[in-house]
This record gives sequence, structure tokens and C-alpha cells, in this order.
Amino acid sequence: MTIARVYLVAGELSGDILGAGLMRELKARHPGIEFRGIGGPRMIEAGIDSRVPLETLSVMGLVEVVRHLPELVTVRRRLRRDALAWAPDIMVGIDAPDFNLGLERQLREAGITTAHYVSPSVWAWRQGRVKGIARAVDAMLTFLPFEAAFYARHRVPVAYVGHPLADELPLVNDRLAAREALGLPGEGSLLAVLPGSRANEIRFLGATFLDAVERLCRLRAGLRVVIPAATPARRAELEALLDERVALRERVTLVEGRSREAMVASDAVLLASGTAALEAMLCHRPMLVAYRMAPLTHWLARRLVRTEWISLPNLIARESLVPELIQEAASAEAIADRLGALLDDGEGRAALEARFAEMHAGLRRDASRRASEAIEALVEGRGLPASVTAEAEEGGT
Repeated sequence: MTIARVYLVAGELSGDILGAGLMRELKARHPGIEFRGIGGPRMIEAGIDSRVPLETLSVMGLVEVVRHLPELVTVRRRLRRDALAWAPDIMVGIDAPDFNLGLERQLREAGITTAHYVSPSVWAWRQGRVKGIARAVDAMLTFLPFEAAFYARHRVPVAYVGHPLADELPLVNDRLAAREALGLPGEGSLLAVLPGSRANEIRFLGATFLDAVERLCRLRAGLRVVIPAATPARRAELEALLDERVALRERVTLVEGRSREAMVASDAVLLASGTAALEAMLCHRPMLVAYRMAPLTHWLARRLVRTEWISLPNLIARESLVPELIQEAASAEAIADRLGALLDDGEGRAALEARFAEMHAGLRRDASRRASEAIEALVEGRGLPASVTAEAEEGGT
């Protein structure tokens, strides 16, 4: 059976990367297939007819979502009408669960097959949401085995597909070649700084990260810093922050995109929690995760979240491999102190790089192909590929 039309909705740049990989695989298996929905630059390049700008859904935090709720509701209604008129074979929501699960439920009730790609952290907080997820999707496609085990226990159809980024990034990388490609010195310490891809992340983290970097640079004469800006808008925001710190200019190289090259080139990485932490792990680089959010969002999160860690490397390993500094703990002084200790510990960094390489190998599963096979099975009315029972590790809650 040939799949003719797939409706895809990505919610941010990380989802755009995942969606583009899935689109390429489906196009190879089904020539002539059409895509419609919401995508970013990579998905647009791969051929999606994006009906709404990706940035519309890129809202961070509980409080921020409430503020943008009227606009998000309007967009979801628009997409529902658009999808029903287009009549796709399947709708796949990529991450952005607060937005996508509602749209998936509406479309499934109208008779369209639905799947969700990237599990929300239902195993960590508000586990009762799994009942709503079961009503919204015909299948959940998960990156990690403990996620698949959670859904299997709750009788939600699930396929553990592995992580596309683990497939994409090489198991062996070259630090010196990455530095050369970025025009950076081959000798000396290099810190990569990734304050986030959203405007709110720059607002909450940008100044603190640069203050921490400024402290480090005062103590380390040879330290260089590379900051990849996720978008032109983020670059402009970072330029403005650097203009306030003239002494940093000669130490900092600001690049647009190229975050993976920056991480591979580095000795250590400072970043906001999220997919970037997974990418740093898959680049096999030691890191410090720091995160701040709106005070009310943090107050709510502390009462709702039931997990020991927030960063994906720690969640995958089920242990504290990566230091995490959250909210008040994420001060410029604390960040600088922890990064300084990390940069001084060459033996510890080498051990972490080796551990991350092992974890990387375990997550390589040709995820886009497995996700495509699951989508084909759903469209054709077959059972999902046998990818849970023998492979899912004990985990989750």
C-alpha cells in the first residue's frame, strides 16, 4: 500500500530536525508522497507545505503557554479544518504535546489515523495524562526504551524507534577538524555555550550565561568561547548582550547554526536543558546544564514534576553524569565555578567522553526507518512492529 498524504506538525526546531528525517525516509519508501502541516526550514526544504510558521508554537513554560493560549487555540482550529479538508492518510504530531495531542484527538475522532512522535514526559509528571494520550493517538513512537515500557504497561500501542540524532551523529568525531572548520585555534581550552533556541530562553539565560563566561575568561587567559545562535533572531539578541560586555568580544566567536560543530570542537559545553543536552552527549562532550524559567512556572513545576533529573543524559543513564543547576542555583558564580572545575579535570572529561560514546552506540537504531515502518503499519491497519517487549528496559515510573 502506498502512503499518499501525511500531515505533520512540528512545534520547534528540534522537531523540525526529526520531521525532516522522517520525511526523507517516507519519500524514499513512497515516491510521490505529499506532506502538509507545520514545519521549519529543514522540513520545508524536504517538501512540506507549511501552513503556519513554526515559531507560532515555540512557547516555553506553563505560564507562557497560558499567555499565548488564544492564539494557539485559533491555530489548532485552523489546522483541524485544513487537515480534514486535505484528508491525509495519517497525521503525525512531532513533540509539542500540549498542542499536538489535542489536535490528534480531534482528528482521530473525525476518523483520521494519528501518531505522536516523541513521548511527552508523562512518566515524570501527571501520569494520569496517559488516558488522554490513549484517546488521542493510534500509536506513540518513543525514543527511549523506558518510555516504551511505560506505555506498554498502560496498554497504549507503542513503538520504540531509537533516537534519530544517535543515527545521524558519528560514533567517532574529530575535535581538531571541527575547530579548523569554525576558524578556531587548535590549541587551548574551548567552551561551547548554547543558551537556547527560544526567545524566552535567551531572556532568562542569556545574560547569566555570558556573565559566567566573563568570570571564567578573567581567570583563564587562554580560554576561547564559541556561541552558536539557533536563528538570526537569536543571533541579534546575543549580539546585543555581547555589546554590553566589550571585554568578551575578543574571546567569543558567535556563529549562526553549526551547534554540533561547536560542541565537537569544545572541551566542555554550557547549555540549557532540552534536546541540546542530548546532542552534546551524542557529540561525546562533558557539559553543564543550567536552566531558568518564569518564577510561577518554576513554582508549578516543582509541585508537579516527579523525576530526579531534567537532562536527557542523566535520564537515559539513570544516574547523575551531568551537573544540573536549576533556577536560583543557576547563578553566574555557580556556573563559572562548576565549569572551571570541569575544565580543570582532564581525566574526568575523558571518562565522560568514553561513557557518552557507549550510550550513543546503544541509541543507534535507524530511528527514521523504524518510525516510517510504524507509520506504514498504522496506515495499512497492521500491528505495530515488534519493537517493545524484547527491547524495552525496565525503567520509567
